[in-house]
This record gives sequence, C-alpha cells and structure tokens, in this order.
Amino acid sequence: MKYLLMGLSAFLLLACQTIPPTEADARPNLILIIADDMAWDDCGAYGHPHIRTPNIDRLAKEGMRFKQAFLTTSSCSPSRSSIITGTYPHQTDAEQLHWPLPGDRITFVEQLKAGGYWTAAAGKWHLGDAVRDRFDFIAAENTAGFVLQSGNGGNEPVQTESDGSGCQQWLPTLQQRPADQPFFLWLAAVDPHRPYQDSAIAKPHTQADVILPPYIPDSESVRKDFALYYDEIHRMDDYIGQILEELDKTGQAENTLVLFISDNGRAFPREKTTLYDGGIKTPWLVRWPKEVKAGAVSNALVSSLDIAPTFLELAGLKVGSNFLGKDFSKILWDTSVAINEYIFAEDHWHDFEDYGRAVRNQRYKLIHNYYPDLANTPPADALRSPTFQYMREQQAMESLNPAQQACFLAPRAEEELYDLQQDPHELQNRINDPNYADIAQELRQALLDFRARTLDSLPTRRTPDEFTRDTGQPLPVRKRPRPSKAEMGL
Repeated sequence: MKYLLMGLSAFLLLACQTIPPTEADARPNLILIIADDMAWDDCGAYGHPHIRTPNIDRLAKEGMRFKQAFLTTSSCSPSRSSIITGTYPHQTDAEQLHWPLPGDRITFVEQLKAGGYWTAAAGKWHLGDAVRDRFDFIAAENTAGFVLQSGNGGNEPVQTESDGSGCQQWLPTLQQRPADQPFFLWLAAVDPHRPYQDSAIAKPHTQADVILPPYIPDSESVRKDFALYYDEIHRMDDYIGQILEELDKTGQAENTLVLFISDNGRAFPREKTTLYDGGIKTPWLVRWPKEVKAGAVSNALVSSLDIAPTFLELAGLKVGSNFLGKDFSKILWDTSVAINEYIFAEDHWHDFEDYGRAVRNQRYKLIHNYYPDLANTPPADALRSPTFQYMREQQAMESLNPAQQACFLAPRAEEELYDLQQDPHELQNRINDPNYADIAQELRQALLDFRARTLDSLPTRRTPDEFTRDTGQPLPVRKRPRPSKAEMGL
C-alpha cells in the first residue's frame, strides 16, 4: 500500500510537471521493441550470414544502426526496470531477477501518458504489479514459468493463448490505438527465450547455419541448440514485419520512431548474466523515416539508460533529474555526435548469487567481480540446455579449452581488463599486463566514481541460490512469485 500511494503521488506530481506540446499532432509515435535473450549480432543487420531476419534488417536498411549499444545489466526483469525508469538496476530496488518494480518509482511511460500519449504494452510483462497503471492498456503474455504472478494494482493484463513467441498481441494492440493521440508501445517478445521449440517456424535453420564463438565447444547437440535459438529469432522477426506493414498501411510509418533492442544476451554460457559483451551488448536499430537517414551507422556509445530521456525529449516533455541517461536523439541527425565517454553495467542475483560491476569505453572494459569465490555460472535454463550438458561432459574429460572452462572455475579473477579492439571475445585478461596499467587505473577510477555518484554498495548479506550449479535443478528455497527486495529484507 505504501508503494501504491507513493506511486500515485509521483504520478500526480509528474502530471503537473509535464509540458504540453503546442503541436501534439507533430509529435512522433514511439515504439520500443524488446527481444528476450538475443545476442547483439544474431541478425543480418549486424553481419550474421545465415539467420533469416529480413524485417530486423529492414530497420537497419531504412534507419540507423548503432554499433556500440549496451544494457545496464544482462538479466531480464532488472534490465526492463532499468530501461523504464532510466536508472541503474541497483537504484530501482528491482535489481535481482523477478523482483517487482516498486510503485514509487517514476517511469517515462506515465510522463508520456500525462503528456497526451496513449501508452500500451503487449507481450512479456516482467515488471511486477505496481507500475501497471502507467499504461493505458496491457496485453500480457502468459509466461507463468518465469514471470511474476499477476494481480494487484493498476490495469489487469489481458492473458492470451500463445504460440510461445510473446508477440501475438503486438499487432492487435497497435490496431486499437486512438486516432486522435500519438502513441507509445512497449512491445516485448518472449522469443528467443528458452526453452526453445522444435517447430517454431516452417523452415528451420540447420546446423550448417550455426556460427559458434570460441568459448562454446562444437558438437552436433550444440549446433542443434543454436539452430533452434535462430528459429525463434526468425519467428519474432515475422511479427516485427507485421508492425512495419501496419504502419505503412495506415500512413503512420513516416512519423513513427521504432527502436529495436534486446534485454540481454543469449542464454548460453559466458553470455546472459555476465558482464562480457555477449551479455550486455545489444542490437540497437532506429527507424524514423521522416527524420533518420536510411542506412546510417553510428559508433557512439549509448546505454539503455538513454532511452527514457530521449523519448521524453522527442515528445516535447520535461526530462526530470531522476532520469540518469542522456538524450541520444542528436545522433539521429548527426552520426558524429558522442554523448557518453563510458557506459556502466552491473551483475546481480539471477538464479544464482553474483555481484559485479563493469565500465566500458569505446575500446576497453574493466570488470570487477565482488564475489570472486563464486564461479561465473550461467543461468539455470542454460545449465539445463544441451549445450551445457555437452560442456559438462567435456569438462569431465578435460577436453575444453581455457575459454570454455571459464564458467566452471572458482575462484576467478577479482578484476578483468579487456582490449575489445584486439580481443573482441574477451579471452585475454590484461589486468596484470604493465602495458595496460594506465587504462586499468583510468577505468578503475571511473568505476569508483560511478559507485559513489549512484550510492552503490555491497549488500549486507548474500542471496541463496535457487538452483543447483551443476545441473540447474530447482532447490527447495525457490518460491513463485518471488518475494520483493523489501519482503526479503535486503
């Protein structure tokens, strides 16, 4: 009740602070499309030669592709809570997986709503109950296996039958938009989240289509696992095509900004739930035909923290100091613009306990592991995957290379430093290399300043694992819906 009252107070305050635009009809419609557990380069737009993503590729062809885009964390619900509030995960009180976003948090959505936008969400809902009232309409995917229980507060979501994609309500939601208002849509896929389906698409990808990073061993079972993951990306791509077709058909494409991202990296070892680029780097494609030059490319560092202030600026609304990101819209008109010197990311409990921080610039990344005694264990669904089962077998036979062994090892390095230009897969830790001493100190200081500036500190106690770290099977401590941070006393 406290959170709901505080949330209402915040909403009324924001309604008073918004600046009504003088030309409402001229404001762009805004659509945010969020893939679930998709690697940044697993589409044709970012160079994958085999994954069939014609509509994602169309966004890049007709808009702008960002080459250096990052998330604040590589975990599903914390990433979404960070995006919608424009704050870092540790500031949301929803930094652990499945923790609901408290109702006293200000989001950019209620500002858009108070400023005259029709706001709707369709697909995966992973934000808890207290912020549902920020949207005029919600059509939530029934993902009972991993999302929070629906119920109290705000608008009750419309639960629907599903093909597993999380995208079936996207188009119906877009089609019910009011004719006399600009709109904002939060379209969240479940694809390509595990478990993968054998018959997700009519023409499946093959093992020959698969491209493996060096930290994943090659085998038939691994390639089958990746191919099924590719299939779900293609299924989501079809739904993106439906949205683009509707915008074209209704004449709204020109003044509708579509931003496509992922919430975190793919659910494979050394990717999702890690601070490597495989976990925190994201596709970032912006199509806005009226304003963005087709085929443009930006090398600017952008963070998912930057989405909230950018959308508010484009809507002609006041951006409060609670939003910590930067407006990236300047880049849309001038690709030489740079807005961030560094991006920051964090790692918290996700099935298993962990705590880490990362800072990255255009070339270098520093990772600080605050619990180095713990292995860098993949998420539980990845542990149960054919890929990790094969890796466990090969680890027992001592057949994995050092990069492939990394997720089994404990203790691990407290600090890691990577030269992404020379080492894009982050395999060579340079923290003790004297040639990198100056950059290590620069990034170390930047991380210290970030933690002080955002009041970031270690928890008073560790959170127990909910699964076994070898097989990913649930432990008795696991409970759904998962208690909030306040309920857990953390």
